[in-house]
Order: sequence, then structure tokens, then C-alpha cells
Amino acid sequence: MHSIVIGVDGGGTKTRALLANERGERIAETTGGGSAVHPMDIERSAAVIAGVVRDVLQQGKKTSDHVKVLCVGVAGVGREPERSRLHDALTREQLADDVLVEPDFAVALDDAFGDGSGVLLVAGTGSSAFGRGPTGATARAGGWGPVIGDEGGGAWIGRRALSVVAAAADAREPETALTGAVLTALELSDAPELVAWAASATPAMLATLAPVVLTVAAGGDQRANSIVSLAVEELSLHVRALARRLFSDERASVPVALSGGLLNVGSPLRKRLEHRLKSAVPGAHVHTGEIDAARGAVRAALRHLAATNA
Repeated sequence: MHSIVIGVDGGGTKTRALLANERGERIAETTGGGSAVHPMDIERSAAVIAGVVRDVLQQGKKTSDHVKVLCVGVAGVGREPERSRLHDALTREQLADDVLVEPDFAVALDDAFGDGSGVLLVAGTGSSAFGRGPTGATARAGGWGPVIGDEGGGAWIGRRALSVVAAAADAREPETALTGAVLTALELSDAPELVAWAASATPAMLATLAPVVLTVAAGGDQRANSIVSLAVEELSLHVRALARRLFSDERASVPVALSGGLLNVGSPLRKRLEHRLKSAVPGAHVHTGEIDAARGAVRAALRHLAATNA
């Protein structure tokens, strides 16, 4: 029986699973809901990931008995306690012979640079950067979570949009097209209804407002553009911090890869960020293709399989 592996990319908004054979060739893939890990709700994340894994096995007409390695790259497991607890929960699901759990940026970095050096910036629901220098040293910046960090990410952008709408409703700030756009997106009648909505909003829900902000900014709204400009500045600081720590300074040649739902190739935020990096990190050489974190997870799974069989 041929060995098969599964790579999973789990974020705050969606979870993608990729089923591949021992040569890394794609057999099937599927997407489900968000599975980013919250320290108080590990079991929910495990259940979402397990459901997506079983879906991709069904699509590929395989069973868990065929799976040698499951590698899950997921947001929220940068600390060992969360990583260990998620590993244990997924092991109990009996999805594969071996289960690996890695931070989402680690598998994306694998897809972007393999064993080489570079800086990966991820901006989706949250934000973080991870890098590997020419000496093999690694470091990270950001990724402090939605309460005290995630600057420039989707939830961060959404939260600031709500603040702007509230200020405009009070006449503390000028009127903005964000008011109508946000209320329409949330199917609300007036600004005061935002209080109840925001009180129960998850980071993933807040992140749904990021595309609204980007669209309004493209239409020329000053306040929406100020939010986007600040997000770009925050994200560029992540890259500059790692360029200085790992490559001596921001003028050194630094391979940079951009990943996450907000930084897809051609996205408005990515275009503005690439322009800003030219001055903020003059040595940056931006990877032009899409980064596929699920593919990076497959590569990590295959590497583990090869080491196990050696």
C-alpha cells in the first residue's frame, strides 16, 4: 500500500487540507471553517481540523488507515502548551499514524524557502512574521494575538473601522463612507447597533470587515485610507524588525514572502505593502508567487516520513 500524507493550513477564517501521495502529488483538497487555536478552546479547533481531514479523505476515497503522517500548521500554537494540547486532541481522533502540529507560519515558511533563509509575513485574521537567517538562526515578530497584537491583520483593521464609524456617528470625526459600507456588510440599520454586534464578535468576524475597508479606501475615502496606511506601516515593521535581527540590517539582501488572506497576489493591501517595503526594507526581494501553507505542511509531513523510514 502506498503511503499518503495530509497537510493542513488552519487559520482564523478557514482551514484547508491537502491530501498527497509519497511523492507529494496532490490527490484531493478541501476547505472548512476557521480552526485558529484559542487557549481556552483547544477541542473546538481539533474538531474543525478533524472534520476537514475526514472530508479530504472522503474526497480522495481513502481512510485514516492509509495516512502515515498528518501535519497541521495552525494559527495560535506558537507556545508549547497550546501546541501540545492540540497534538494530544488530534491524536485521540485517530487520523493518522503520526501527527505533527506546527505554527501556521512555520509551514508557510517551509513552502516559501524550504531550508533556505528569508522572512515570511503572514496577514490574515491576525498577523505575524517569522524568519530564518543565513546562519540558520530563527526569530519571530508579532503574533501576540488579537487582544495585544496582530497589528495590520484583518481583525485589527476591522476593529479600527468600527472605532472610526463610532467617532463619525458622534461627530468627533468627519463623515466617512465606512459608515454605510460597514452597516451594509453587517446588515445593521444604524451605528448604535454596532455595540451589541462588537460585544460578541470573534476575531474572524471582525476580519470580515477588512475587505470592506479596502474597498472603501480604493474609492478614495480618507479615513479608510488612513486605516490601510497604518496597517501597511505596521506590517512593514514586522519585516524590518526581522531583517535587522537576522540579516544585520534592512539594507541587506532579504528574501521576503507574503502570505495570508489579506496578502494574496494582486490584493490592494499587498500592492501597497510591496511599495512601502521598497523604502522601509530596501534590501527586500519579494517572492512573487502565492505561498501555499498546506503544501508546506505536506512537505513537512514527507520530510518526517522520510526520517522515520530512514
